[in-house]
Amino acid sequence: MDGTVRAWVDGWVVSRGASPPLVEPWGYTIDVGTAEHVTRHVLDAVNDAVEERTVRKVADAVTGTGVTLKVFADPATVGGWLGEGWRTDPEPGYLMSVPLTPAEAPVAPDGYRVRVWTRAGVTRVMLAAPDGSWAARGQIAPTGRTAVVDQVETSPAHRRRGLGSFAMRTLAREAVSQGAERGVLAGTPDGRALYEALEWRVEALLTNAKFTAPGTSTCRPTGRPGRGA
Repeated sequence: MDGTVRAWVDGWVVSRGASPPLVEPWGYTIDVGTAEHVTRHVLDAVNDAVEERTVRKVADAVTGTGVTLKVFADPATVGGWLGEGWRTDPEPGYLMSVPLTPAEAPVAPDGYRVRVWTRAGVTRVMLAAPDGSWAARGQIAPTGRTAVVDQVETSPAHRRRGLGSFAMRTLAREAVSQGAERGVLAGTPDGRALYEALEWRVEALLTNAKFTAPGTSTCRPTGRPGRGA
């Protein structure tokens, strides 16, 4: 592929404050450092280039809980390659991209307070409801010509009011001002409709898997609408 996976990895580690990626023969290892998410392995291959033997080799080498595996192929296929102890989201995520071009500042829906700030290479946008409660958020991490959108989320009480689109357009505009020319994200099934409405294109399906303990291999729902993987 054209470096999309590496671009996503580079932006994701900046967005989440994770360790610099270690380059592996098959992809990248990232130390995240929390009890629930210790380390993640990301395979560089996508779609038909993903090989069963490689997935099995990486997965079989994992013995500690809290390790996640990201494979850019359909979980209906990849899930069958994982051994005991792996828990897999049954629905695929999506690796998506879009050209970033200069645009006018979007207008926030009436009554919402908007705050945009940048710290440690990450630009964040937050919308607060008229009563001061949290309504929506998102963040973007430009790394040169590419910027990675991450953790876009809208409160259930404020959905279908254009807040997600406003957040995405705001982040894209901020990234362009910092020199980015292409956006990349890894989204959930619930977020796909929003992104496609903004002309993002699916580059590959994404399998999200997590190692829990031997003998506990299952599928589970994603449970994180709209947020980045």
